[in-house]
Amino acid sequence: MYHKAYGIIETLAPLHVGASAGEETGNLNLIFRDQFTQTGIIPGSSIRGRFRADMRQSDGASAQQWYGHEAVAGAEDGGTTEALVKFEYASLVWLPVFCPGQPILWVTCPWLLKRYQRIADVQAPLPEPYTASPGLQGRQVGTGGKVLFFNLGFLTLEHEVDLSPWIPAGVDLRADSLVVVDNRDISMIHDMALYRQSRVRLEDDQKKVASGAFFNVEALPEGSILVFPVALKAPDWQPFGSAQTQELYFGGLESIGFGRCQVTLAGENQ
Repeated sequence: MYHKAYGIIETLAPLHVGASAGEETGNLNLIFRDQFTQTGIIPGSSIRGRFRADMRQSDGASAQQWYGHEAVAGAEDGGTTEALVKFEYASLVWLPVFCPGQPILWVTCPWLLKRYQRIADVQAPLPEPYTASPGLQGRQVGTGGKVLFFNLGFLTLEHEVDLSPWIPAGVDLRADSLVVVDNRDISMIHDMALYRQSRVRLEDDQKKVASGAFFNVEALPEGSILVFPVALKAPDWQPFGSAQTQELYFGGLESIGFGRCQVTLAGENQ
C-alpha cells in the first residue's frame, strides 16, 4: 500500500519544460502539453530528476534509496532498484491570463479541477463552466450575467460560486479573480496566455545574428499554479527537511531566468 502526498508548484518565473530545439516547427521550442486539454504540464520524470539532483548534492546514498539506484555497468540486472517515491505529471490548476480592466484573471476548466480534486481531496462540488466567484469585476449585461473581454473575444459568465475552496493552501490567489471556462475553451485561452520570447545567437566577433541561430521559446507564465501527486512506499520522505516549502528550478533555460518555482508539499506524511 502506498502513502499519498502531493505537491503544489507556483511558478515564480516563466517555466519551459519541453523541446530544446524545434527546427521542424519553425524553431519554436514547444512546452509539453496534456493530450486532452492541450495545456502545459511538467512530466513526472522532470519532477523526479529535480528532487533527485537536489538530494544527491547533499546525500547521494539517500538519493539512491528514495529515487532508485542508477544502472551499474556489469551488474546482472543493471544494478537498478525500485524508487520509494513515485511521481506523476504536474497539471495546471490555475493559469494567469491578461484581461483588460482586471488586469489579470486566473483561469481553469472542469477537467483540470477534477484532477486537482482527486489529488488534494477537495470536498467542494465541481463548478460548472463559465463560473466566477462573487465580486469578480465584469461588464453586467442585463440579467444574463457578466461579460469579460479576452483577446480572443467576449466571454459570458453564467454562474457565481465561491471558488476559494479551489485555491491550494499556501498559494496567494484572490477568490474574486478566478474564472472557470469550458473544457473546449481552455486550449485557446492557454495559448493566448503563454509567455513567448525570441532568442538569437550572435557571431563570436561581432553583433550579428549567426546563420540559422534564431529561436522562439514558449513557457508557462509567472503565477501559474500546478499540482502533482506523489505515492510513497515509506512515509518518512522529507526532501525539504523540516520545511514544507522550498524554491526549486524546473525545466531548462535557468541561466536566462526561466524555471524558478515555489514547491509546497502536502499529504499524509507532511
